[in-house]
Amino acid sequence: MTEDFSRRPIASRNTKWAAHVTRRLVEKGVAPNRISAGSVLAAALSGGAFALSALVGPGWAAGLLLVLGAAFCQLRLLCNLFDGLVAVEGGMGTPDGAFWNEVPDRLSDLMILAGFGLAAGWPALGLLAGALAILTAYLREFGRASGLGSDFSGPGAKAHRMAAVTLGALAQTGAWIAGAGWPVLAWALGLVLALTVATIIRRSRRILCGLAGGA
Repeated sequence: MTEDFSRRPIASRNTKWAAHVTRRLVEKGVAPNRISAGSVLAAALSGGAFALSALVGPGWAAGLLLVLGAAFCQLRLLCNLFDGLVAVEGGMGTPDGAFWNEVPDRLSDLMILAGFGLAAGWPALGLLAGALAILTAYLREFGRASGLGSDFSGPGAKAHRMAAVTLGALAQTGAWIAGAGWPVLAWALGLVLALTVATIIRRSRRILCGLAGGA
């Protein structure tokens, strides 16, 4: 059945550096909702950098844009980490926190994957990946609303998708530097799609089994 996690399991949540950053943010009074909004800005910059890389063509300029896109993609994940830490561990949660915890994430997924699709030369597949990413979140929330718990399982959960995007962008830059014409971005986009579809199937099966067992 689905795993009943109230929060997404993140290994770095319990690290000393995360606790230190969380304390500093709380001391400075940075609201978790502002951090969530910041994740959308980071995602927009990431998707924009990826999209711009398609306009300049293979080379150093495009490689720099891909590296920037990867960096902003990871910044988006850091925002996703610290908004929850500040809200829960820092005791700064608000009644509308659930909105800011979910809606910015969906926008971020779409912007990053749409930009990555443009960089890979497959804009339609980038949009499809974004739509499927939103569907995985819908299934998680549907399972929770049905009393089955929040299923954060992969293999194409948010962290897995962003890892594939980040590594794909960096690997493509490395390939260009080495003079190789490999379509690494297209391979990475295909991997994101495959992992996301597998996640949709897995979460759907868990929901169906859970509902059938509770009937």
